[in-house]
Amino acid sequence: MKHQIIADLEQRYTAKRYDSNKRVPQEQLNVIYEAIRLSASSINSQPWKFIVIESDEAKERMHRTFRNKHQFNQPHIKAASHIILFAYNPNYTREDYAKVVDKGIADGRVSPENREQAFGSFAFAELNTNELGDTSSWTKAQTYLALGNTLHVLARLGIDSTTMEGVDSELISEEFSRELDGYQCDVALAMGYHHQEEDYNVNLPKSRLELDSVLTVL
Repeated sequence: MKHQIIADLEQRYTAKRYDSNKRVPQEQLNVIYEAIRLSASSINSQPWKFIVIESDEAKERMHRTFRNKHQFNQPHIKAASHIILFAYNPNYTREDYAKVVDKGIADGRVSPENREQAFGSFAFAELNTNELGDTSSWTKAQTYLALGNTLHVLARLGIDSTTMEGVDSELISEEFSRELDGYQCDVALAMGYHHQEEDYNVNLPKSRLELDSVLTVL
């Protein structure tokens, strides 16, 4: 199939080694960040924070979070151009959704007189809140919508990436407690440009199950 979207996805893969001498240009970073902001989320909840690890100091802090486990991902931290922490709010409340509603009013999406009606959608959040006020199973899922969107944007821009669920959430929460402010990170994304000699995955053929084994049209 010949289509630019398919071409993007055909060439996208998980980078295994990065060239530490190459950095993503700022103009492309600006596109990436805006694309992340525009990601979809259930009821437009946007229950997330995205922490960008860019400076050497921040990379050293992130590097330290691998001291107990998942060391196979540790080399990416200093070699990749940037790391993005995808964090979610584990206790999403009506007050959090009020920020979304009020931004909708400011943007002209919601009429001021309909502000209270706009909270009708929050019922879905309540359905995904347990007796302790924990919404993490729902809000965590939203970060993966943003992650998927980001992966495609990076592919379109010709930037390599590595999704890392192999991170230590507890140590990240400790190391970046001020930045996360109660949000939790269970997945991070490395991005940059692969190492020509050391990335064994770059030349391997893409492999996916056949379409008719995963898609049913009724």
